Amino acid sequence: MNIQLQEIVSKSILTEAKGYLDVGFTHSLNPYSGCGFACLYCYVREMPIQRFKDIPWGEWVNIKKNAAENYRKEMQKLRKKDTAVNIFMASATDPYQPIERDAQITRGILAEMIEHPPDFLQIQTRGPLIERDMDLLLQLKERCDVLVSMTIETDREDMKRIFAPYAPGVTLRLKVLKRLHDAGIPTQASVSPVLPFTPNFAKVLEDRVDHVWIDTLRIGDGSMGRRSARLGMPELFEKHGLSEWYRQDIHVAVEKYFKKYFPDDRVRVSKDEAFLK
Repeated sequence: MNIQLQEIVSKSILTEAKGYLDVGFTHSLNPYSGCGFACLYCYVREMPIQRFKDIPWGEWVNIKKNAAENYRKEMQKLRKKDTAVNIFMASATDPYQPIERDAQITRGILAEMIEHPPDFLQIQTRGPLIERDMDLLLQLKERCDVLVSMTIETDREDMKRIFAPYAPGVTLRLKVLKRLHDAGIPTQASVSPVLPFTPNFAKVLEDRVDHVWIDTLRIGDGSMGRRSARLGMPELFEKHGLSEWYRQDIHVAVEKYFKKYFPDDRVRVSKDEAFLK
């Protein structure tokens, strides 16, 4: 797939946390706009950043070339106010998508974080490339709390190929997650969104993660499932005979499953209270 790349100068890099990030985080940080992984279920497809674009999601990426400089300046201002800074990287892109190998925007930001650390950083990615930055992560975790949350939405490669054909293979992600965990970096498996998995899924994760995060297309798209519906997810599940996995309460069954293998406090569920009433 050809991807249109453009370097841009961004006005800022830290965005005040809102919505589902408002609990636990003060800011989101997106090193890029757009995402080359082009997952079919990605809720960002239904956000203004894409809906007003002429180019399809997954076929464009804007590289925020001044991201590290912006981070340094914005952190210095925030520290003068003596406020807590808890960062989610990233909410609308993947910080370790393919272009990061050459552009190294995320790596530059991490280097700045070592000098100007937040209080907490969660890196959300499905990119095995994160292993390249293990040296910086090990330094950073001595300065602040760090959590690497790797998206592992299933342990089945066939499901990955249906819903996220351009994303890295699940097996490779699991290998990198193991290496990070063994190096002493706190890790989380983000089963987000829940896709059909095998009965052995939890055992695969046991020695790789400190926590499991569960999210679904119905409770995790920021609109109580409406974005996922507009993206045609109900029809895609039905087409492949998987409708049982799209039901409204699937998170309940998945949570129960994981708690057979992990202590309760190590299994977390994303819940949209308005949807679950």
